[in-house]
Amino acid sequence: MQHAVKDASRIYEVERRLYYAARPGFRIAELQIGPTQEVPWHYHNEVQDTFYVISGKIRVTTSDPNEQVCLGVGQTFVVRPGRPHRVTNDGDSSAVFLVLQGLGNYDFVGLP
Repeated sequence: MQHAVKDASRIYEVERRLYYAARPGFRIAELQIGPTQEVPWHYHNEVQDTFYVISGKIRVTTSDPNEQVCLGVGQTFVVRPGRPHRVTNDGDSSAVFLVLQGLGNYDFVGLP
């Protein structure tokens, strides 16, 4: 059984992490990741992740079913609760994206 945490900020390194809204059941985070950085494989028990790219390119890789989606500026992608996923930089420079997370209690369940 994987261990769920309420704060993933110490689990993986990013260039920048800001929170614009953090309310019970919903939050908006802005992440900036460098070309070699990633948000590692994980899932959320209750919240859906909606990704929106502000600059650069990201790749969202999912399982259950397996899928890879490359996103550029202005593009979005939704990952349902319980679906394992990871986010990598898909370009040669930093990528900035928003993650809207809700509705439900946030947790981060890391996977090997």
